[in-house]
Amino acid sequence: MTRAVLSLGSNLGDRLAHLRTAVRHFDDVCQAVSGVYETPPWGDTEQPAYLNAVLIAAHPAMTARDWLTRARGAEQAAGRVRDPARRYGPRTLDVDVIAVFEDTGEPVVGDDPELTLPHPRAHLRAFVLRPWIDVEPYARLPGHGWLTDLLNAEPLAGDVRNLRPCPDLRLESD
Repeated sequence: MTRAVLSLGSNLGDRLAHLRTAVRHFDDVCQAVSGVYETPPWGDTEQPAYLNAVLIAAHPAMTARDWLTRARGAEQAAGRVRDPARRYGPRTLDVDVIAVFEDTGEPVVGDDPELTLPHPRAHLRAFVLRPWIDVEPYARLPGHGWLTDLLNAEPLAGDVRNLRPCPDLRLESD
């Protein structure tokens, strides 16, 4: 069994509908979905605000590469078009594999150019770590420590203030 932490984000079109598309795409393996947060864009600030969430999924036969394939399938279902000129540009749906854990609880670690685990920038992204705490309050990011410690220290402590919880937006699948 592997368990995956997936970050969901959308800032084009019907953002909530795109996040719901992702949840439906993982419905058969979904264990938990965080609340939704509206967040400023990261890395490329000339674009609309994002809606972000985290989904925890598990499956007895999925590998880390399988999670990436599934994530890309969800993006495709939401009409994602990658623009190589804007790495952090706007998108209908972004699904990042943040961390994968074996059934023993051991993290999967890898430095494949297509899938580095844990995600190499997750420790710098409040829009990933804050929703993750919603579903796993005592989680640790492999190689970086407790999520709460990361969020309470700079540079993320300042970023957390820019996240707006959206309790009226729900992602549960149908």
